[in-house]
Amino acid sequence: MSTKSSKESARRDGVALVPSEGPPPEAAEQRALPPEPTPPSRAHRWRWPIGLAVVALLAAGAVYRWRARQHESAASAAAAKSAADRPVSVVVATATTRDVPRYLEGLGSVAAFQTVNVRTQVDGRLIRVDFREGQAVHRGDLLAEVDPRPFTIQLHQGEAALARDEAQLRGAEKNLERYAAVSAERLIPEQQTDDQRALVEQLRGTTQNDRAQIESAKLMLTFARITSPIDGITGVREVDAGNIIHAADANGIVVVTQIDPIAVIFTLPQDDLPQVAAAQARAPLAVEALGRDGAQTLAKGTLGLIDNQINQATATMRLKAIFPNADHALWPNQFVRTRVLVDVRKGALVVPAVAVQRGPEGTFVYMMTEDGRAEQRAVTLASTEGDQAILSKGLAAGAKVVIEGQSQLRAGARVLVRDGAAPSGGGAGKRASAAPGAARPAQPGGGSFRGGAPPAEPRP
Repeated sequence: MSTKSSKESARRDGVALVPSEGPPPEAAEQRALPPEPTPPSRAHRWRWPIGLAVVALLAAGAVYRWRARQHESAASAAAAKSAADRPVSVVVATATTRDVPRYLEGLGSVAAFQTVNVRTQVDGRLIRVDFREGQAVHRGDLLAEVDPRPFTIQLHQGEAALARDEAQLRGAEKNLERYAAVSAERLIPEQQTDDQRALVEQLRGTTQNDRAQIESAKLMLTFARITSPIDGITGVREVDAGNIIHAADANGIVVVTQIDPIAVIFTLPQDDLPQVAAAQARAPLAVEALGRDGAQTLAKGTLGLIDNQINQATATMRLKAIFPNADHALWPNQFVRTRVLVDVRKGALVVPAVAVQRGPEGTFVYMMTEDGRAEQRAVTLASTEGDQAILSKGLAAGAKVVIEGQSQLRAGARVLVRDGAAPSGGGAGKRASAAPGAARPAQPGGGSFRGGAPPAEPRP
């Protein structure tokens, strides 16, 4: 009974009993029965309701996020529409047609028209200096004087020798007359007459040499007085009175420079040579000398020289212009900028250069339409002359182009032009002072509205 009960219990639990010695004949045909299912626990009964609740919550969250994004998109669209309708404060200028000069700009330096290093031509002691450093002098003005007494003595010696030789010449000439009369009667040998004639010629040469010695002494006296060879301005004095000076001295006495007129030597690229040479052949070209910043015109002159060779190292050519310089606005070795007028473009369409913008598709400008909105207009830039841009096509005369505030503009945006900010003639115009709270010009990089709070952005 116990064995049978244990077998039944093992069969109920799904476990096959294996005998220790060997299986019985009936156990070979018997298979293990599957275990009977256990009853579900309480935790398994709540699994499906919890999963359904989680799914419902996720779906609700997704719907909420979708509705929030829709709301944000609507708010962004509203903000964009509000920003599009908000006017942008700009400055405009009017495109005009007029004659525009065409210049070629170069860099150069001022050079004295003439420079003379004044030296002594005779040796001696410098007894006086009659100029002040930096003094304006004229041709022939006395600058310094060398002791003239040695040359005065030479002059007196030459005059004395001339008087002696002239007296001897006169006596020889009288003797020659006597010899000639006696020789005609054959009273003396003819050779004696010929010798007297040779003596007369010799004395004549001696007197001529004496006169040359006198002229040389007078010239030395002239050289002892050192005068200015040109009109100009004296520099730093190199020697003081009382020193012994020589004609071989390296420094000389003073340097005199002529600065009225004055010259400017400047360079241009070699590619500009054909048009400069052609314009110079028609008429002398006008040249302007400007300050280093290019804003101030110092002098106006004419082109005097195109150098006869091009510098191969820099591919530039040298030019020399002459300027009247009565007011001494130019000074030797001064650095200047130059402009050469080579042509005048007739009836050119001109706008301020700041109005021309560059984009992926080329150059363009923002122009203001009649309804007060910005329009992007493609233009063709012919050239730029200073702060002016010359357009070949894309605009018509009278069009109002934006010259300040382009960074906040786009096509179709409303624009607000400040009072008095629409000048004609292609200039940038005067910047009027805005009243408190009025719109200020847009600043680069986003701009700001100073004097008043910026309009609030709509919140989603």
